[in-house]
Amino acid sequence: MSKKKSASAASTPATTVLDRAAVNYSLHPYTHDKAAESFGLEAAEALGVAPQRVFKTLLVATGASGAGALAVGIVPVNRHLDLKAMASALGAKKVEMADPAAAERRTGYVLGGISPLGQRNPSRTVMDASALDFATVFVSGGHRGLDIELSPSDLQRLTEALIAPIGH
Repeated sequence: MSKKKSASAASTPATTVLDRAAVNYSLHPYTHDKAAESFGLEAAEALGVAPQRVFKTLLVATGASGAGALAVGIVPVNRHLDLKAMASALGAKKVEMADPAAAERRTGYVLGGISPLGQRNPSRTVMDASALDFATVFVSGGHRGLDIELSPSDLQRLTEALIAPIGH
């Protein structure tokens, strides 16, 4: 795998991080369907990739009512984030899904296009251990209709992610 950019895929903060780090990656643009119920499953289907290799980026809050410190969970699109496992990985008593508007403000990305890379204000990150089962994984490239394929070890290194079984 080498750096591959498509003319239809514009540069994003995520690709800027990858380019600066000299990481090998591939961009995979696809036509986003506004009617899609699951952005991640849509990406897997559009790209012809097994859903367990496509990872979604979810933000959680360690405080009540979606407030407080935010953290990032990276889990396969065909699984759910286990909030208890996420809290345990973070050393928190409890986490809950972050307010969507707070997630967008924190990351600088829109829902369905939140990348774990190049976030406006990076947060503590936990990546599901299943990512290590694959030579490469796919994550959002920074907008709906764009995924990045890269090694899970590069993703872990660039996000400084903890590895834990957080998907169920």
